[in-house]
Amino acid sequence: MTDTLRVALVGYGFMGAAHSQAWRTAPRVFDLPRAIDMSVIVGRNADAVAASAEKWGWRESATDWRDVVTRDDIDIVDIVTPGHSHDEIAIAALKAGKHVLCEKPLANSVADADRMVDAAHGSGSVAMLGFTYRRVPALSRARDLIAEGRIGTVQQVRAAYRQDWLVDPEAPLSWRLKKDEAGAGALGDIGGHAVDLVQFLTGQTIEKVSGVIETIVKERPVETERVGIAGKGGDEYGEVTVDDLAIFTGRLSGGALAAFEATRFATGRKNELTVEISGDKGAIAFNLEDMNVLRVYDRTADDLDQGFTRVIVTEPGHPYLEGWWPAGHLLGYEHAFSHQVKDLVEAIADGSAPAPTFDEGAQVQRVLEAVEKSSADDARWVAV
Repeated sequence: MTDTLRVALVGYGFMGAAHSQAWRTAPRVFDLPRAIDMSVIVGRNADAVAASAEKWGWRESATDWRDVVTRDDIDIVDIVTPGHSHDEIAIAALKAGKHVLCEKPLANSVADADRMVDAAHGSGSVAMLGFTYRRVPALSRARDLIAEGRIGTVQQVRAAYRQDWLVDPEAPLSWRLKKDEAGAGALGDIGGHAVDLVQFLTGQTIEKVSGVIETIVKERPVETERVGIAGKGGDEYGEVTVDDLAIFTGRLSGGALAAFEATRFATGRKNELTVEISGDKGAIAFNLEDMNVLRVYDRTADDLDQGFTRVIVTEPGHPYLEGWWPAGHLLGYEHAFSHQVKDLVEAIADGSAPAPTFDEGAQVQRVLEAVEKSSADDARWVAV
């Protein structure tokens, strides 16, 4: 392996753009221990992927990931395809001796996720899962405060991820609404983020769940042209085979109850991920739509001074802020992807295992599968 890490990105849509931006930016913001070469971007549509290569700065484009992941001049395979293809690509890349970064979900099923875990364990390579919200500085700071005992014993958790992009019943039947490609709907796509964040922030795992899932609009126009996340619908209708809404309760390993909601039908909510963790000494609250802010409550303070404090997480000492702007100059959605690249490259350089690991991704998949089982059996409690 050379001193330069040569990257192949498999996929070029919405997540391809976010990851491309990160590979371009991270080496310029942070003093990475290895140089980065954006070698090749891969997609099935030759013209479209070539245009993405030119736009984002990849040296070349290709249409067959199978050829690319075995190339001697590739060190890292970054996977941003739909979930149904993650296991095949990741396992092939790991067998070829490549490091792997895989977007969430790890896979569309527990069985596929377990195969990926086994491949990672036996590979000798770094395998990392892309639950990128962990690397929002305010959330990384929240994890540190909870680990330090600032809120005391966790007693209750509330987490919700709300969007509204499917409220229109004429929104087209994109791949995200097909179980064979997406694996799950709101539950897996955005509910997985809420599950991962709760476990990341508290340092605990969800041991059992009880919940329900619902498909609100059961048929949609078949997509005729893919444009961004929605595309355009035609006159033909097809069945929606995933959920639109999931509401469930989880019991944490420390004993506390956690309430979860994942929905694409929260009218007016564009991308609202909220987490609130309450303890016997205080609480922490976060909203992705105000992502530079962490709200911290100290119950041990004088009665006259108690109340949630609004902390702007942009100080140089806050997580990941050493490479960015002066305090108060806010970061955005794309910056967490650069932080992800930083952590991955540093892990490759020092031989450590960056979190979240494939094992953590498989555990999240078990939680989601348990919610589906619970919903199918009148919301009974199901062990994870």
